[in-house]
Order: sequence, then C-alpha cells, then structure tokens
Amino acid sequence: MVLGHRHRSSSLSGGRGDSKEDSADEDETVVSSEQGNVLQHIISQLRPGADLSRITLPTFILEPRSMLERITNFMAHPEIMLPIPEIDDPVARFVEVTKFYLSGWHIKPPGVKKPLNPILGETFTGWWDYGSGKGGEDRGYYISEQTSHHPPKSSYFFMAPRHGIRIDGCLKPRSKFLGNSVGSFMEGIAVMRFLNRNGERYFITQPNMYARGILFGKMKYELGDTASVKSPELNLEATIEFKVKGWVSGSYNSIGGYIKDTKSGKNLYELSGYWNGEMSIKDLATGKKQVIFDASRAKPSYPKSRPVDEQAEKESQRLWQSTVQAIKKADHNMATDEKSRIEDAQRREAAERGQDNPWQPKLFRKAPPGDEENLDWVIDAEVDGKASPEKQVEQILAIAPILPGQKAGQDYQQEKSLPSRSSKAPPPSYQSQQQQTQQARSGGGGASDLIDFGQNDGGPAPQQPQKQQSWGSQNPGLQQPLQPTQSQVGDPLRRMDSLGNEETFMDAES
Repeated sequence: MVLGHRHRSSSLSGGRGDSKEDSADEDETVVSSEQGNVLQHIISQLRPGADLSRITLPTFILEPRSMLERITNFMAHPEIMLPIPEIDDPVARFVEVTKFYLSGWHIKPPGVKKPLNPILGETFTGWWDYGSGKGGEDRGYYISEQTSHHPPKSSYFFMAPRHGIRIDGCLKPRSKFLGNSVGSFMEGIAVMRFLNRNGERYFITQPNMYARGILFGKMKYELGDTASVKSPELNLEATIEFKVKGWVSGSYNSIGGYIKDTKSGKNLYELSGYWNGEMSIKDLATGKKQVIFDASRAKPSYPKSRPVDEQAEKESQRLWQSTVQAIKKADHNMATDEKSRIEDAQRREAAERGQDNPWQPKLFRKAPPGDEENLDWVIDAEVDGKASPEKQVEQILAIAPILPGQKAGQDYQQEKSLPSRSSKAPPPSYQSQQQQTQQARSGGGGASDLIDFGQNDGGPAPQQPQKQQSWGSQNPGLQQPLQPTQSQVGDPLRRMDSLGNEETFMDAES
C-alpha cells in the first residue's frame, strides 16, 4: 500500500511556489484506508482536549529524526543570520532578526510528520562550516539535550563565535486531541543575543502546529496562532499571526503582523504573505512594500555531525539509528520493536534511580532567576562573550564532543548501556532522508504498527544557498532558531485572530 505525499518541497526545488493554491497540497498526507482505520480506532477512544502524551499513533506519521536534531532547521540560513550583528541601525537590525525568524518555517519533511520524542538525557550536537577567512575557520556550533521528559523539554545552545551570535532555547511541546485535529502547542522561549552589541537580546516564541484531518479527509499540516520577537534593549516587538484557514474564507499558510515601537505603541512596519512562500514588509511611514523573504527560492544549510561510531549511546543519531532505518523502509513492525527497546531501557533506568534520586541533565543547569528563567535550563559552561573567538571555540568544544575525532570526557560517556544494533556507517544527510521518505511505501497498519507520543518513556521529569537580499541594507541578514511560545488551548473549532475577531477553522476537506 502506498503512503502518498502531495508535496513540493521548497528546500529541494528551486521553482517558485504559488502562495495559495499550491501550498494547500504540499503539506498533505494521503492516508490509505487501512492506515485510516487504525488511526480512527485509536483516536475514536479520545475526547477533545485529551493529552496526546499518553496516546499511541501509527509510525507512518513519524519523521525519521529526533526533535533535538529537528531544532537545527532554524539555524539553517547562515546567509541571513551571520551579517546581522554588523548592521548599525537598530531598527534595520531588528527587521533582519524578524526575517531570520520567518525564514525557518518552510523547512519540513513531506506531508504531516512528527519527529521522534527524545528520551531523557538524549543529546545531539552538530556544526556548520561557514568557510574560512583571515581569522581562521568560521563555524557555528550546536549542543542540545532532553532535559525533561514529562513534561517534554528540549534545551539547546548555539553559538557562532566569529560573529558574536549566541542562542539559548528551550522547546516545550504539548499535544492535544481536538476532534478531527491534533494540536501541538509550542511553549517555551529562545533568547538570541549579539555579543558585539553589549549582549542585545531578542526573546522569541513560536506558533502552534496543527495536523488536520486525523479522523477523516486528507491529513493537512498548518501553523497557527500568534508568535513574537521582542527586544527589551531596543524597545521593539514583532507580533506575527500564523493564520489557519477558516470555513469560508482565508487561505493556507498565510501570515500577518506588525513591528512596533513598544515605548510609543506605534506600528512601524506591516508583515504579510505566506510562511512557505513569499513574505513582504511594508514601511508604514512611506507606504513602500518589498519582499523580505521568499521561502520558495530558499536553500537551507543542514548541520554536520560526527559519524555514528564516534557517538555515545544516547546521542540521537546512534540511539535512533535502527528505528530511523525501519521508518525509512516503512517497516512499521521493526520500527515499533526498535523504539520499544529504547523505551524499555529508559523505564529500567527510571526504576533504578527511584524517586529519591532525581535525574539531572549533564550538559545544562537550571536557568538563573530573572527575565530568562523561562528557559528552565541553560548550558552548564561559561563561554566568555568578551574572549577571542578562538578561546570561545575552545570553551564550547570542552562542553561536549561536536567535531569528528573529538573525544568525550568521562562524565559524558557514563551512561546506562542500551541493548543496541550498532552500525559503523555515518548518518545520512537529512536531505536524503526527505527524499527517501517521499518514496516510502506502507507496510500495512495493524496494532503492532504503533509508536507513542511519550507514554512509554520512563519516569517522571526532574523537578524542575541561494542568497536572500537583506532588507534595509546591502548585506544579507539572519535566519531563525527554533523557538517556542506561550499559547492557550482554545475551543477546537474556533479561534480569535489578532484583532479579537472570532474565526471558525476548517479541518482538511473530506
């Protein structure tokens, strides 16, 4: 049986995408009758508002990588990101950060997919090569860890030392069943700072994600609700509404919003367009409107990672390697068996720890009190923002292995042994994973084909490139990290837009 994807990935093709009609197809999954029956049998037992962390769903909706790795989508446009700290005008700099934010959403696998839930203590590290110059090698470094499992929290750290860019973030997804839809409510924040601007900060949240047509019709992926970018040092804020399609009006994948001066309350710019296509910005003082980012022409840069045989047992690509291979082959029974093996080991670890010995992250520590405490956890190392780039690289590489051949410290390697099917092969690129996923064929959908949304993982949580033209300057600007938002779960069939008007939304057409 074929699992069909009607998809045109902007990250894999250079063609210009239609911002309305074509975009309605590219995020759809056509579910076979057997797969649909399995899905309906499971979800028919639920009530609207039920917590999906306790519900099992079929493997055909799984993305073949961990959430910790998926977060790197939002550092995938260095041609936009790296020049931002050098822009002297604060308003133009803020506009470029907003562009950075908007440029990450088009990067996704075909159809409706959910990444693998990281297990407690899972880590993923990677790096980007930006080339080399007079100062030597220019790279961006990424370190992440699953710092809590119930509720799930993915903590991450990114730094590009030669550009004075640092990002600290914590993603806290919370899934709910909403009738014929599933909502993933993305809580948490990311804090981006420019070290050459006296630590100027940008607090970033993200929209919620919806899978429509779970019970009937085509499965459809949408982003919805309001997200923001705020700089307390600049007194500027971008409020962006990711609009879902209404019953009789609206279109898929559209956005709208404003950049305003928070001191005066005055709107400076208006944002509009489609998050998977062309987005525009309008100067409200002059009336001039221009394209800020065209996702249909964008080419992401994915991070590199160490070969699997150099990774520790709880590093994402080694941990999930056999599960990912089974998902890409559409061998759902094998995917379930491999995932269950990992979950069983995690439950044993939780039982051995007991309630009197709470688990603690090994790469992150509790965030200090203040306006950044919603990060919950921050990297457990001092990276001196005033030191030379060379010294900062040395400090970053001392936290965890990132580059090939780098040896892990004893603390990093001390992990419970997982029964594993190890492989010496280096991990495939994510781009090739996307292409293979598009070609995957279903292996049938019985009860043994199920994977979970977190209910089988052990123990309670601890307590606790084609260049885009830069807007407002001749230099390219920056792109977005994965960041979360504080959003409320509303009525599954109705929502309020940013102007306070009630709108009813439509699930995928049957």
